[in-house]
Amino acid sequence: MNLSAINLGEALTALSDKLQAWLNGLVLMLPNLVMAIVTLFAFVLIARIVGGVVQKATARASSYRALNSLAATVARIVIIAVGAFLALGILGLDKTVTSLLAGAGVVGLALAFAFQDIAGNFMSGVLLAVRRPFKVGDLIESNDFFGTVREINLRDTLLETPQGQRIIIPNSSVIQNPIENYNNRAVRRVDLECGVAYGDSLEEAEKVALGALEGLDFVKADIGPQFFYTGFGGSSIDFKLRFWIDFAKQSDFMKARSLAIVALKNAFDEAGITIPFPITTLDFDVVGGRTLSREVDRIRSFKNGELAKVG
Repeated sequence: MNLSAINLGEALTALSDKLQAWLNGLVLMLPNLVMAIVTLFAFVLIARIVGGVVQKATARASSYRALNSLAATVARIVIIAVGAFLALGILGLDKTVTSLLAGAGVVGLALAFAFQDIAGNFMSGVLLAVRRPFKVGDLIESNDFFGTVREINLRDTLLETPQGQRIIIPNSSVIQNPIENYNNRAVRRVDLECGVAYGDSLEEAEKVALGALEGLDFVKADIGPQFFYTGFGGSSIDFKLRFWIDFAKQSDFMKARSLAIVALKNAFDEAGITIPFPITTLDFDVVGGRTLSREVDRIRSFKNGELAKVG
């Protein structure tokens, strides 16, 4: 019993000494602890102020809200991290700071491998925000998709097609492929493909087609329409008609194309120019051939002669 009492007393004494040592150490570290807390608090305050300044500054340079918020958040995190490392240094935890930095590097490397696709889209979003090849509301074509830009996020871009479908394209695909922006010049070219009959005058057809477009108000006169014959088709001599319009939205393009088709058809009808459609025509009135009526008479004569022989 006496031995147990002695051991218990020694344990309590050792515990008391340990607690006393910790208390003494805490008292000695109290000024540093207060200084570390004040330092961290000051850096948090500075981070909030700097974050607000960065967000306002980036908002003046870019209308990309996601990127502006990201820049402000990164600035806050960096400043708070610096404050935390300084606070740990004040407390004499230099080895802890080194371990944290090493651990952060390892974790960052692992995350980079695990989320490399997401990181690639993220960085592509940053590049899009900096380069600004298009903005919300622009009509673009990218990755074989055509539509109006509705959203530009850090990870993807949202397009709305003329049919009303919504297409989400990863920013990495957008940045790595050609982008055609139809709003950059506010001018767009309209192409019409048509054909005229082989029996019509090609010079007259070209003159009538160009005249039909020159009479339309929306055709830009400073550029002027262009006419090109493109080949010999199965039932027509094909041509392409080009003209330019002031462009703001997709409906402008569709309306101009529709009115141009109507004007071209009416002009050809008035001039007696035929727009052939795919049919099979038996024409015996060619060089070295016979007319259809003569061919019919020949066949009838042949049949009558055969019948006479039989009789």
